[in-house]
Amino acid sequence: MEVHAPPRAPSLLVVLHQETSSPGRVGQLLVEMGYQLDIRRPVLGDPLPASLEGHAGAVVFGGPMSANDDVAGIHAESRWMEVVLKSGKPFLGICLGAQILARYLGARVYGREDGHVEIGWYPLQATEAGQKLMDWPDIVYQFHREGFDLPTGAELLATAELYPNQAFRYGDNAWGVQFHAELTLAMMTRWTVRGARRFSLPGAQQGAQHLSGRMLHDAALLTWLKLFLDKIFGRAQSPPSRIISRSLSSD
Repeated sequence: MEVHAPPRAPSLLVVLHQETSSPGRVGQLLVEMGYQLDIRRPVLGDPLPASLEGHAGAVVFGGPMSANDDVAGIHAESRWMEVVLKSGKPFLGICLGAQILARYLGARVYGREDGHVEIGWYPLQATEAGQKLMDWPDIVYQFHREGFDLPTGAELLATAELYPNQAFRYGDNAWGVQFHAELTLAMMTRWTVRGARRFSLPGAQQGAQHLSGRMLHDAALLTWLKLFLDKIFGRAQSPPSRIISRSLSSD
């Protein structure tokens, strides 16, 4: 009797920036949507593909470095934006990933002159274009010291007081968001421990506020994330498959 192998789930290329980093809830949801994840860490020497022919799209996550850093991995990711945009396939940049995309498109990435940061839970306001697209959460989780100017030709979807460019779309398929919806509770707990030294920065919230804010605001943020990922990537035709590289539950 002839036996056919099950269909291979389409692959999304995922870029992380630390050995122990995880795609968190974004990764979990994408797997539930039928994708497998091809995880690469260019800052640790992993190569990026010369094309996205073998992938259905890509996600670049955040990290402790700057899009302005003169290091090989950041340079490689910036150059790779040309591959992403030429492919026409869905792309999502989160925090550093959004900043790398914005900088590649000619926008400035920079910190505020007064040193104020967004570390904790902060208000978000959808623009008219963003409101037409979908419903957005009123409060989102942030962990950054730099923001970016809106790239020429990009459409602003969400804004905020301290860092006005919070979410944008470039063309039909490239998206960037400044805030973090991907954190599991375990990830947030680790971030508040490992990043505690940053709570002394101007505007930063203390660790207890991060966790108490999650109880109040995370349900709406997760609801938004599910709809947002579906809008960008859509559900894959193949059944859920596996993840290449480490577990999603780590940080």
